[in-house]
Amino acid sequence: MDGDRQRIDRWLWHARVVKTRELAKTLVEGGHVRVDRERETKAGAAIKPGQVLTVTLPGRVRVLKVVGFVERRGSAEVAATTYEDLSPPPPPRETRVETAPVGEREDGAGRPTKRDRRALDRLREGEE
Repeated sequence: MDGDRQRIDRWLWHARVVKTRELAKTLVEGGHVRVDRERETKAGAAIKPGQVLTVTLPGRVRVLKVVGFVERRGSAEVAATTYEDLSPPPPPRETRVETAPVGEREDGAGRPTKRDRRALDRLREGEE
């Protein structure tokens, strides 16, 4: 391995973007990684410091600028030294107002009686 280059799948694994090198290979070959805005499909492609990787993961996109390399996969603190995170902040979470569903019984209320059942049926008929 050259000191100024590293395989893209190996770097993704060392930087702890993915859990295994096989997952990194699958991610790259599946077209989910871009190097300087160009799609990369070869897991053995070399990357250099200064290049920007855009990695599409389930549920989010990470934009990472390659700062350096490590010879072995280490702790998360060591992995964080290999990149600069340029990812956009996640969108704000929606605030939900909790409302009790119609016809739901409290815990421990036991089985509904015949009278309760008829009341539930009347509620359901009103919804339709």
